[in-house]
Amino acid sequence: HAQGEEWPKGQLKIIVPFPPGGSTDPVARIIQAKLMEQTGWNILIENKPGGTGVVGAAVAAKSPPDGQTWMITFDSHILNPAFAPNLPYKDSELFNVMQIGRTPQAICAHPDRPYKDFKEVVADAKKRPGKVSMGVLAASQALVLMTLVKKENDVDLNLIPYKGGGPVNQDLLAGVTDVAIQSLTSVSPHIVSKKVRPIAVTGEARTPALPDTPTLIEQGIEGFPSYSWWGVYAPVGVPQPIVERMHAAITKAVRSPDVTQKFIEQFNMEILTSSGADFAAYQKSEQDRWFKVIKENDIKGD
Repeated sequence: HAQGEEWPKGQLKIIVPFPPGGSTDPVARIIQAKLMEQTGWNILIENKPGGTGVVGAAVAAKSPPDGQTWMITFDSHILNPAFAPNLPYKDSELFNVMQIGRTPQAICAHPDRPYKDFKEVVADAKKRPGKVSMGVLAASQALVLMTLVKKENDVDLNLIPYKGGGPVNQDLLAGVTDVAIQSLTSVSPHIVSKKVRPIAVTGEARTPALPDTPTLIEQGIEGFPSYSWWGVYAPVGVPQPIVERMHAAITKAVRSPDVTQKFIEQFNMEILTSSGADFAAYQKSEQDRWFKVIKENDIKGD
């Protein structure tokens, strides 16, 4: 009989290589619940945190390619090979199934600071080199982007790396840092409550969530568009019919109105549900772009 007919065999597992909290775990759990409701499958979420997603990705990569194990992860995953040269797995052991969705990063200022936009931050930092502090997640695309921005715009911002999104927000809210860059998802509640002021977004265009906040590009800041995103991977070798069935099931789950609404309201997510081929091509172009910056500027992951 054709491969895929006997699938799934019992419980399916979705590995989340991060702890509960953050954004990846709730994104995965919303999908898990909708998949179970729509298909009747029994699905377990297994949190395998450690090393910016490295530990969980290794577990996923080494799992049997029988379609029983999948991984939902965050954009930092694709930077791991540049930051951690001795990975316990290879990119080539993981198959790109789909991108679920994306959101730009937002740069925000503490409300006591005078900055109305990011151009004003740059102007201030040019007057006071190294004195304007910016919170940023360690080993992240945001860190790489801001390193590029410093270089391309010849501005000495004091980038302060943090181990998690929570601490980035805490220090911005407390006024320990002047500004911070975070995924829009992470910082949204504080923008809504007016505890921080958004001064730029990092996408190609403005985001519907912040229609009055200009992009870095609009502000004449040299750099690349940058997004936080969530994606699905499987161990390489899962039979194509099974990959196609899972892709279709996740797409249906994510595109169902209640899930789409949650993703927009909770995460300001632009839903993508891309093809595996498009996701693989995107990953390659992003890795080419960011690895070059990491190497040229000797950016460290820790």
